[in-house]
Amino acid sequence: MWGGMGGYGWDGGWLGMGIGMIGTLLLWVLIIVGIVVLVKWLSGSQASAAAPPGRSALDILKERYARGEIERDEFEQKKRDLSQ
Repeated sequence: MWGGMGGYGWDGGWLGMGIGMIGTLLLWVLIIVGIVVLVKWLSGSQASAAAPPGRSALDILKERYARGEIERDEFEQKKRDLSQ
């Protein structure tokens, strides 16, 4: 009864077309935002991987030990290796 009256239903009328355009626009916005976030994440991980000048190898070793990345035995061995 309501489906064919003036194109206001969900059967391809103006309302359906408007929702379709909004959905397409939102899809493109999400794709663009995703690309921007991916690029920032990739460039940020590369920038943080490089050690800033002025930090010694021992400082980096101490930080790795403090973060729990290496065990005490490995820390002591690398510390001895660096002091030689």
